[in-house]
Amino acid sequence: MSTADIGLIGLAVMGSNLALNIAEKGYTVAVHNRTAARIDDFVANAGALGDKVIGQADLGDFVQAIKRPRSSIIMVKAGAAVDAMIEQLLPHLEQGDAIIEAGNSLYTDTTRRFAYLAPKGIGYLGVGVSGGEEGARHGPSIMVGGSKEQWHNAEPVLTAIAAKFNGESCCAYLGEGGAGHFVKTIHNGIEYGDMQMIAEVYGVMRDGLGMSPSQAADVFKAWNKGPLNSYLIEITGHVLAAVDETSGTPLVDLILDKAGQKGTGRWSAIVAQELAVPATTIEGAVAARSLSALKDERVAAEGIYGKRSAGKADITLDELEKALLAGKIAAYAQGFAVMAKASEENGWNLPLGTIAKIWRAGCIIRSRFLDQMASAYDKGTPANLLVSPDFVALMKENHGALRKVVAAGALGEFPLVCLSAALSYFDSYRQGQGTANLIQGQRDFFGAHGFQRTDAEGEFHGKWPATIQVDAAKPQA
Repeated sequence: MSTADIGLIGLAVMGSNLALNIAEKGYTVAVHNRTAARIDDFVANAGALGDKVIGQADLGDFVQAIKRPRSSIIMVKAGAAVDAMIEQLLPHLEQGDAIIEAGNSLYTDTTRRFAYLAPKGIGYLGVGVSGGEEGARHGPSIMVGGSKEQWHNAEPVLTAIAAKFNGESCCAYLGEGGAGHFVKTIHNGIEYGDMQMIAEVYGVMRDGLGMSPSQAADVFKAWNKGPLNSYLIEITGHVLAAVDETSGTPLVDLILDKAGQKGTGRWSAIVAQELAVPATTIEGAVAARSLSALKDERVAAEGIYGKRSAGKADITLDELEKALLAGKIAAYAQGFAVMAKASEENGWNLPLGTIAKIWRAGCIIRSRFLDQMASAYDKGTPANLLVSPDFVALMKENHGALRKVVAAGALGEFPLVCLSAALSYFDSYRQGQGTANLIQGQRDFFGAHGFQRTDAEGEFHGKWPATIQVDAAKPQA
């Protein structure tokens, strides 16, 4: 007899925690894993929740254990493993059943799978899940894309297991095809930028103000009580306060300065470029991680150029706090601009205000700031968050501090990749008369690409002087 409300395949850390979350919310979950021993271990360690878990080593028995119409969550490695699992499941599914892919998949793969399964009568939901293992266990932010009909079948379970903010579930249906995974990708891109800016501010504290990790930890803990209140600011205080038990050295000083990345940040930067939407803080954060991986090259270069000139940065902690807030606004403005453009291109009609709301709890970038953003979208949909009245006021109040911090970084020779990108974006976005007129003149000069004029309609070409084509193979007199 089919008794499970939902199924879940893949009992690694995230899958196991999601399954326990489902069981804890009162739903019965059928579980399957490629390695049968892991199923037995999971059920044995489920404790009081074991009565809500049905372990099935056979995939056909797993499917049959789920009530119709069946919804099966798959938590396997993105890419070929997802396609392979779909093919293994298909012979056991019936029309009206759905596959819910809750890993970090590239949204175009999700769109392709959605289109592949729709004619077969099988729904496909690409679901972004944010919050790490803790969120998966106790309440993540859940971004749903794909089949609306199958979303309604799974909606009670997904809504129940999601994080809550003031009683509202941080789970929402965002659109067809790859909409959910796209939004999760941009979430991760913003996360990259947020983390990089925090790291840059820590660098200013360490290298420009001579602060110890414990002193910096105290500052971040204090900031978490103000406008920067967020999960990332909170954990930064804990990371900087941690001490290695063996040596008594601050743990952060023993961690190698090479940042890892799994691809979602790069995806978000690439799709922004493809959509022709500037997302310089995301791009900068990805580049900074790539630069961090070049440890040996960086050490060698320092030997060639010498260590940075010592000198105290002429900035205050209050200015650092304001600079980080201004940089954060620019990063989110870029991320939401990318989502707005993708929504238009793909016909998703992404509810940007709802996205801000479901990010207020559960996810890695959850913060007080997102509640302000949700409120701003409730008042209308601005062309860019930088022109939303609430954020105009915040930027007017804080961009001066960002400018001073970036200047101090340039003079003090400590890199501020994302903070400087955020400032340049802000200055470029609010500059009514830019410098692209010169670029258009250059393009017309060498490629006859044409240009528009400010005083007449149509396309024009300049009457440029002839130039001598230099043959690089011949020595010049």
